[in-house]
Amino acid sequence: MKNKRFTAKILIDIGMTICLLLLMPYSLLSETAHEWIGMAMLVLFISHHILNHKWVTSVRKGKYNAFRVIQTVLVIIMLILIMGSMISGILLSNHIFKWIKISGTYMTAKQIHMFCAYWGLVVMSLHLGFHWNIAVAMAGRLWEHPSVIRTWAARSVATTIAGYGLYAFYRRQIGDYLIMRMHFVFYDYEKGIFPFLLDYLAVMILIAFIGYYSGVFLKKTGKRKRKGSY
Repeated sequence: MKNKRFTAKILIDIGMTICLLLLMPYSLLSETAHEWIGMAMLVLFISHHILNHKWVTSVRKGKYNAFRVIQTVLVIIMLILIMGSMISGILLSNHIFKWIKISGTYMTAKQIHMFCAYWGLVVMSLHLGFHWNIAVAMAGRLWEHPSVIRTWAARSVATTIAGYGLYAFYRRQIGDYLIMRMHFVFYDYEKGIFPFLLDYLAVMILIAFIGYYSGVFLKKTGKRKRKGSY
């Protein structure tokens, strides 16, 4: 039963990651596809929290170290961003929720939707990075014996992709979208969707990379403080 629940969690997390990536190239996909992917994202997000209800009920319990504080804050921010994205998306809908129209809300909803989408990309990638130790542990089980060469090869690949992600972050002007310096996303229709998706995937890996090593640092710092308190 536990294995089935764990597998379901992993599949839902993978599904959310794919949906998040596919939601970014709005104009490179159809409006209808964008809205249905958004709905799938909402269903997966709710399912994710249902399967992790024990974590939700334990929020008020136990001690909080720096890692747990940041992890909890990321979840709260992510919840706010998802809800903001969904509500603004419903107001902007031309297909699934086209019957819901509130006069004078279009531009505000559009800006909120874009803000939530880009910050959602950052926060969800950080959240993924904070939990990446689970994926590392799962990968380690595929081999009977640990290998220093394999470990450093994996780190080298991750560092290389993260390095390209830094370049893609600059090239795609993602920083300008985060601070709302740019209010409209510009797409290169001649190059198509795949270069766009690869660049954004690299950016997600970059942010998850930062989240993972930040989490490792916070855990080590917490252990040192506990040892020093004895």
